[in-house]
Amino acid sequence: CTLCQSFAPSHVCVISPERTGLCGAYNWMDCKASYEINPTGPNQPVEKGECLDPKLGQWKGVNEFIFKASRQAIDHYNFYSLVHDPMTTCGCCECIAAVLPSCNGVMTVHRDYTGETPSGMKFTTLAGVMGGGQSSPGFVGHSKYNITQRKFIVGDGGLLRMVWMPKSLKEEIRERLIQRGEELGVPDLVDRIADETVGTTEEEILPFLQEKDHPALKMEPIVGE
Repeated sequence: CTLCQSFAPSHVCVISPERTGLCGAYNWMDCKASYEINPTGPNQPVEKGECLDPKLGQWKGVNEFIFKASRQAIDHYNFYSLVHDPMTTCGCCECIAAVLPSCNGVMTVHRDYTGETPSGMKFTTLAGVMGGGQSSPGFVGHSKYNITQRKFIVGDGGLLRMVWMPKSLKEEIRERLIQRGEELGVPDLVDRIADETVGTTEEEILPFLQEKDHPALKMEPIVGE
């Protein structure tokens, strides 16, 4: 999908069945239907081609497509990681996820939350930093729905890396978080994730994560040495 190129010229959103568009408005079926209605429009099919990295989610055909569609600005990105060459982001994403190194996990924030976050930046600042169609290691834009899709940042450890999100977002997707937590063997994951009532800095939320025995604390370091 290249609908957002008017204000993020190098951004190409590749939408898969397990990753909705980061605006939250388009899923794979929407794009398929859009292409059938308008074959020369902003939604085009992408041949995956050879898989170059099954863990981080990178395909040769996708890379070739985004190189062309981004006017040679971006030549590769990974579907399943925000640490290593993540997907590009435009400013209209619903949420932005960011690495929290001290907590060995990630946080996400949606655009309706205007407060501070443990990344040290509000949503608007984050969107300004990485929302122009660049690939920004350590950050990635995504939809609310994507948080509980099975392939969400699975290259970095998946949903079990999620250590903080705003309370309103947590409540909005609570049922899906519980269901996904059960699938991952951590049925109370939703209650182990900190929010702004716990704190808005890494230092403030770490004791809570330790007390709740958050699974991210036992995972391999999220940022390589």
